[in-house]
Amino acid sequence: MLIVEELHMLLLRPDGRTESAVSVNRLYGEVAAVIVDLALHGRVTVSDEKNPVVEIVSMEPTGNPILDTTLQRLVPLRGKRLQSLVARPKLDPLEIVVESLVMQGVLVRGERGFFGWGSARTPESDPGPEHLLRSRLAAVLAGTAAPTQADLALLSILQNLDAAHAILREESGGLSSRELKKRITELTAGSAAGDAVAKAVHDAIAAAMVAIMTPTIVAATIT
Repeated sequence: MLIVEELHMLLLRPDGRTESAVSVNRLYGEVAAVIVDLALHGRVTVSDEKNPVVEIVSMEPTGNPILDTTLQRLVPLRGKRLQSLVARPKLDPLEIVVESLVMQGVLVRGERGFFGWGSARTPESDPGPEHLLRSRLAAVLAGTAAPTQADLALLSILQNLDAAHAILREESGGLSSRELKKRITELTAGSAAGDAVAKAVHDAIAAAMVAIMTPTIVAATIT
């Protein structure tokens, strides 16, 4: 299963609603995750510079619709900075990720919200894959299992969405929010994927918050 699929499972409640801790910032996390997936599959590279750039190195299809669709969407954006890419709705893999998880029997398409408004919910149909994922992350956090690149990317993204403790409360083994943050930092330090993703997600959220707050600040200054 792709990192972006695993992340989506973590970000969903069993009833198909997005966890409140990431309801606003889901886009950044899932775009970052699918770019890491493409990098691990040898289709893109993420540079080592302070503001990393994403370059396409191969257009050969992977056979995975999530990766291949995202790769096509990246073509006109090649050479853009990772921070810019994770904030682009055009790269949002939500629909194809949901379709993939539905096809795998993990999710099922449900009804829309109150009075039929909003997006259709996709409640969990098979809790097994998420249980295995959470057990794996719990073992990594406890130090009883070596982390994979996927584990490091997931932990880094959750940390920088400011949602790690809310989503991994049980898997953290009783660690406080501060202690969990320290533990994830220890695990992801020196990880190329972790470091690049962490900075991009953090910077994108910071930029988004500035954009949201600026009109309010200007209005308050004028009045």
